[in-house]
Amino acid sequence: MIAPHVLISPAMAIGSGYYRPLVAAFEEYGWLATALPRRGFGSEQQAASKSRDWSFGDEIGDIAAAVDDVRSHEPQRPVIVLGHSLGAQLAAGYQIQQPGCDGFVSIGSSIPYWRYYGATRWGLLAMALAIPLVTGIWGYMPKPFFGAPGARTLMRQWARFARTGVPPFPVADGVRTPTLDIHLEGDTYAVAPANDGFVRTLINPAVLTRWLYRHRDVPDGGTNHHIAWVRSPGPVVERIVTWWSEQNHQTVAAQA
Repeated sequence: MIAPHVLISPAMAIGSGYYRPLVAAFEEYGWLATALPRRGFGSEQQAASKSRDWSFGDEIGDIAAAVDDVRSHEPQRPVIVLGHSLGAQLAAGYQIQQPGCDGFVSIGSSIPYWRYYGATRWGLLAMALAIPLVTGIWGYMPKPFFGAPGARTLMRQWARFARTGVPPFPVADGVRTPTLDIHLEGDTYAVAPANDGFVRTLINPAVLTRWLYRHRDVPDGGTNHHIAWVRSPGPVVERIVTWWSEQNHQTVAAQA
C-alpha cells in the first residue's frame, strides 16, 4: 500500500512554515506531507494590498494546482487534502467543485455563521458588518484587524459567509470523498454548533467520520487549541493514519 501525500491548507493569516511540526509528524509514519502557501502570508508571499486582491475561488484554484502537481509526478500515490480552519472551508470547496483527491481531513472546521456563536455572536456579527466598510476605505484588510493583512474580496466573502451562513462557493451534494472531520474540544473559534454546521452543509454523511480531540487525549505539554495544536500534533496524526488504514481495509473488503 503506497503511503499518501498530505497537502495541508493553512488557517487564515498563517503561513506554511507554521506547519513544520505537522509535516514532520506525518513523515515519522513514512507519509509525505507538504504545507501549501497561504496567499499573502510567508516570506515568499506578497501581502494583500489595495492593488493586490484575491478570492476564495483563487485560493481553491491554488489547492487544485497543488493536487494536479502531485498527480503529475506520482499518479499512483494517494492524495489527502488536510484543511485547517479557513483551509478546511477552501479544501471543501475544492473537493466539491473539482474532486481530485482521495481523502479529505478537516480540522477546526466551521460554518462561521454568527448565530452559532452563543454569547460571542454579537462581536462576530459586528466584525462581519465592519469588514466591507474597512476594506472599502483601505482597499484591503489592514492590521490590526482580523485576518490582516487580508485580501479585499476574500475578506468580504468571508464576512458574507459569517452574516448569512451561506458558503461562497456552490455546495451541491457536498464532499463525496472519504472525510475525517476533527473537532477540537472547547474550540472557541470553531464552536461545536459551527462545526456541526460545516459537516451538515458541506460533507455528504455517507463518507463522513468524525473524531473529537478531547482535553484528556492531549499529551503532556501539548494542547488542542484551535491554532496551537499544530505544535504537538501527535494524537491528530495518529488518528488520521488510523482512519486512512480503516478506509483502505473497507475498500479491500468491498472488493473481495
